[in-house]
Amino acid sequence: MIQATTETNFTFYIQTEDNRINTSVATTQIRYLFKFTNDLDKSVQYAYPAGFTIYDRYTVGVFSYNTTPNVYIGRVNLLPAGYWKYEVYEVSWVGAISDPLTSSTAPVTENEVLTPAADTKGVVQGLVTKGKMYVAEKDGTEQVQYTQRQEPSGTNYIYYGQ
Repeated sequence: MIQATTETNFTFYIQTEDNRINTSVATTQIRYLFKFTNDLDKSVQYAYPAGFTIYDRYTVGVFSYNTTPNVYIGRVNLLPAGYWKYEVYEVSWVGAISDPLTSSTAPVTENEVLTPAADTKGVVQGLVTKGKMYVAEKDGTEQVQYTQRQEPSGTNYIYYGQ
């Protein structure tokens, strides 16, 4: 499970290499497209991580918070807080990847096919992992806030029928 806080950057650790689809290309020719779906209102956001590293057993990466999300540079705005589902799609390139990604070089959804086909355009290979993510509210921005009161100094009994 990925854990994050609203209005902050967050780092993820997920397992991708065990389910890798296109093993004919190097890890430098792979990017991961995340699809975030909110459990409450079913809103969807897509994003490629701002930075990531693929290790033998796991992948670590970062998403940055911004009020204006951007799929290609890893900016997300995961509101409302609560539980989100995430799906991670493998996108691979035959040729070199030009960073930063753009709408002409990287698909924006798992169903998009870039035309005309070229070695410099990414192809969605398929789903490599999925899971749940909890996005907590940032301190001081909670929808429900409680005020703690001083405990009474004396007894506080309620008598009934006396």
